[in-house]
This record gives sequence, structure tokens and C-alpha cells, in this order.
Amino acid sequence: MGAPSVRLWHRVLRDPSIRTRVTVRAVLFALLLVIPLYLVAMLLVTVEARHSLESRVARRARMVAEMARAGQLDPRIVTRPGALVQVVDLTGRVVAVSDAMRGRPPVRFAVPRGLDNRVDGISCHVSAPGGRCFQVVALRVHDGRRELVVYALQRTRPWLPTPGLAALTALMIPLAAGLIGLGAWRATGRALRPVDAIRRDLDEITATDLERRVPEPSREDEIHALARSINQTLDRLERAVARQRAFISDISHELRSPLTGLRTELELARYDPHGADLGETTDAMLHNADRLEQVLNDLLALARLESDQGLRTEPLDLHEIADQEVLRRPRRTKVSVVGDAPVVVRAGRLELARVLTNLIDNADRHAASEVTVKVGEHEDHAVVEVVDDGGGILPEDRERVFDRFTRLAEARHKDAGGTGLGLAISRDIIEAHGGTLTITDRSDGEEGACFVLRLPKGDPKDGAGP
Repeated sequence: MGAPSVRLWHRVLRDPSIRTRVTVRAVLFALLLVIPLYLVAMLLVTVEARHSLESRVARRARMVAEMARAGQLDPRIVTRPGALVQVVDLTGRVVAVSDAMRGRPPVRFAVPRGLDNRVDGISCHVSAPGGRCFQVVALRVHDGRRELVVYALQRTRPWLPTPGLAALTALMIPLAAGLIGLGAWRATGRALRPVDAIRRDLDEITATDLERRVPEPSREDEIHALARSINQTLDRLERAVARQRAFISDISHELRSPLTGLRTELELARYDPHGADLGETTDAMLHNADRLEQVLNDLLALARLESDQGLRTEPLDLHEIADQEVLRRPRRTKVSVVGDAPVVVRAGRLELARVLTNLIDNADRHAASEVTVKVGEHEDHAVVEVVDDGGGILPEDRERVFDRFTRLAEARHKDAGGTGLGLAISRDIIEAHGGTLTITDRSDGEEGACFVLRLPKGDPKDGAGP
């Protein structure tokens, strides 16, 4: 096979069409299977034909040998027309022949050793009519006066006894391979028809048309599983796009308020520079700038969490981190930390500090007079409870407060400075550390909210970071 043919087959085998690749491979597999079977079949036919030929020749030789033993052998052997039989003595002199062997020299073939022994085989050095190679059977007998050798011959072919049958059978090889290839082509086309439908529907689905789904075949096979996985992915994508759109809408709303306030103060100061109180104006501007900075910081924290860059963890003492965050700045209410024993976890220092700050600030905004931070352990978890004596949170709202930009009506009325991102960020951080953040009732039965943070404990031998 030349180089162009090799390159052609290489391109065919690497064709992007699965249907073409499957069909070509099916044809090649059929050829690899059928050709050896054909050769084995021809070998079996050849062996059987030669065995049958040998049996017929041996039977003819035995008939002539019986005539010789009975003393009834004439110089002219009467047998069926065209039969090749020759009888010679041990000196090589021809004693009797059939009509077809008349005038032929003695057969040059092996002489059996001993009486009533037989030698057979194929010889291409025999002078006989009708061909070049012959099946020869030699029998050694005694006619009462001398020993004779009976030779019976019949023309044979050295390789294939029936070339016509072999050629006809060989023509079936490409036909069988073609039929198998056609079957593979049609079967693959039927199997891939649902895939084509799925591809066409996916090509038509856009970001503004995410409610569409690809068809799922009724037969529960691999393509059905593929279509179901695609639809599940589209479900997740639709929810993600919806969250993204809501997130963008909420961002625009949250940013608009401080920017509008900041612009309003600047315009008032510009149009009436002498009438405005500079202190009040700058305080209002700083308040709006602080709110804007808080929103941006929360958005950056969310972006870092969603980038999935991995957390740099270290052994930390929760009690120490809680003390630091309580003392870091003054608050409206009294905040106290309960618990003295070290509680070690593996976490990111900045991330864990942000969570505790968010929880303490949230409790401080809604508490009546006091916030308590309890640090302890329960089984294989470190537990932090942030408890306030405010109005509490209704059970049906306890999951909603962890949604982004969600603030309850009461919280909006009491505190317009929150961004609605702190609790959502806190839960994302804790879940990234393998923990949980939930809201429960106070254990003492008093009114207020209790935020419960659980994290897997670290190895006490690690100690806490500096």
C-alpha cells in the first residue's frame, strides 16, 4: 500500500464523523474476521477433498490388488473409462495397465515395504495423462508366483481442489464486509439521530432563551443520560444567570443610594457654598462614602470566594480571634466573650475574622443592650454562638437572611446602613471551610437571635497562630 493510500486511510479513520469512523472500523473488523475464516474454510475443504480423493484411489487400488491375489489379473485391466491403474513387478516391468495408462513408462513412486503394505501421497513426477500432479496409492501384493506393486492414480491440484468454489467464496468476503458496513452505517445513524436533535436544540439555545430544554429519548440509554445531564446543566445555568441578573440589579440599587446621596451633597455645596454647613455636608458625604466602600468591599470578598483560588489555612484559636474582633473597635452595645480554653481550628485568619466581625456587627445593630459571644467545643466541632437580646428572627425568615442583598423589613427600618451581603459572605466563607452557619432560638428561652457557627476542630498539637 502506497503512501497516498496510507494518508487517505489515516484521514478517514480520523474523520470527525462518528458515523464514518464506526462504519470503517466495522468493515475492517469484518475483514479481519472473515478472511481468517475463509482461509480456515478453504483449508478444511482442501483436506476433505484430498481425503475423499485418496479414499477413491485407494479403493480402486484394492480392487485391482484383489484381482491379482486371485490370479485373475489380465494385461488389460478393465475398469471405468479414464481410470489410471498400472501394475509392475519388482524389477519395474509393467505387467498390467488400464486403457488410459497404456504405453506409459512405469510409475516412479515409492514401493511399499512388505506384502499388503500401502504407500500413498501426491506426486508431480508421474507420467500420466490429464495433468501434472496426481494422488498416488501403491499396494504390494503377491499373485501366487511373484510380488507385484499396484499403482492407482488420479489427477489432483496441489493447493485448491476446487478453484471455482474458492473464487466464488472469495467474492463473498467484500460482499459480507460491505453488508456489515452498511448495517453499521444505518445503525449508527439511527443511534446518533437523537444526538443530532440535541445538538440542533443546543445551537438554538441562547442566554435569553434558557428556559428551553433538549429532547430526552424515551429509551433509557447513554444518550438519554446525556440529554438528562445537559438539561440539568441548563437548569443550573438558568438559575445562575437568574441569580446573576438579580445580583446585578441589586448591586445597581445598593450603589445608587450612596452615590445619589453623595452627588446630592456635592450639588448642594456647589450651588450654595455659603449656605451649607460644611461639617454636616462633609459628615453626610463621609457616611455615603463609607457605605459605598462597604458595598465594594463586600463585593470584592464575594468575588474572591467565587474565584475558587483556594484558602490559605493555619491553626487559629477561635477564642483569641473573637477577643481581637470585639476589642478592635467600639460598638453600640456591650459585647462580651465567654470561654477561656483555646479552641483550635484550621482556617484563613482574614476570612475567619471577617465572619466574626460580620456576626458581631449584625448582632450589635439589632441587640437591645447586650451581645454575647460563646466559644466552645461539641464532639469534633468547634462552636461559636453569637447571641443578642434583640427582637429575634422568625423561623420562616432564618434562611432568607443568608441570601445576598436580603434585609428584612424591620432591619431596613432600624438600620439603613447594612449592605445585605455580610451574612451571605459569612455563610460562604464557613462552608468553604467545611463548616455550617445557622440561626436558632436562644438556649435560655429569652427573646433574641442566636447565630451558631460550627467548624471542624484542628489538631490541638498545632497550637494557635501568633
